[in-house]
Amino acid sequence: MTTATQQLAPPSQAPPAKGVQVTDKALAKVKSAMAKEGISPEQGGLRLGVQGGGCSGLSYNVRFDTQPRERDRIFQFGDVRVFVDPKSFIYLNGMILDYQETLIQQGFVFVNPQATKSCGCGTSFSA
Repeated sequence: MTTATQQLAPPSQAPPAKGVQVTDKALAKVKSAMAKEGISPEQGGLRLGVQGGGCSGLSYNVRFDTQPRERDRIFQFGDVRVFVDPKSFIYLNGMILDYQETLIQQGFVFVNPQATKSCGCGTSFSA
């Protein structure tokens, strides 16, 4: 079972980096999943987004897309591209996507300085 969780950035942390960052662990998992889904890195990529809903008002949306859309921001990490639509970028700017495996759970972790609170499920937040 793969789950997604959220971590709030500590207030004493340095200012967030511009854009979206992806850790090496998360990139390895994305590459593996893209290969299983038959998504070509040359054309497709990982789409990160935010949509209304969830326990705290907003929830993360993570999926694969076969190509970027016209107004997407595109972030390149080696041979992996990450697509973020303009509305979602408002909430994701400075976010770090990580992947963690523990004895209890495994999944993507969103370290988002834009989030002011999150709920226990880890996929919902408010800004």
